[in-house]
Amino acid sequence: MMPGTALLETTGRRTGLARRTPIGGRRVGDSFWMVSDHGTASAYVLNIEAKPRVRLRLGARWHAGTAHPLPADDARARLRELPRFNSMMVRALGTDLLTIRIDLDPT
Repeated sequence: MMPGTALLETTGRRTGLARRTPIGGRRVGDSFWMVSDHGTASAYVLNIEAKPRVRLRLGARWHAGTAHPLPADDARARLRELPRFNSMMVRALGTDLLTIRIDLDPT
């Protein structure tokens, strides 16, 4: 995986099956911050809203956590704090930006 990327595993809201989505973002302490480019139109965001417990692969390790969509957060400002290449793509292609914070469980 490239630096600044991760693999997000959610639980399908209809199927109950694991769904994996490559994402960009950054770990800050015990949280992982990201911005969804299509907000609640993204299947993984709908899955998070239905069941916020997720797994996140950072490098070679999987981490369990709880995802929190933060519609009040300024997603454009948040992108300035995240990895540059992914943020550039999200800004260029995004239609409904939404910040998501994943609080990682203690290991």
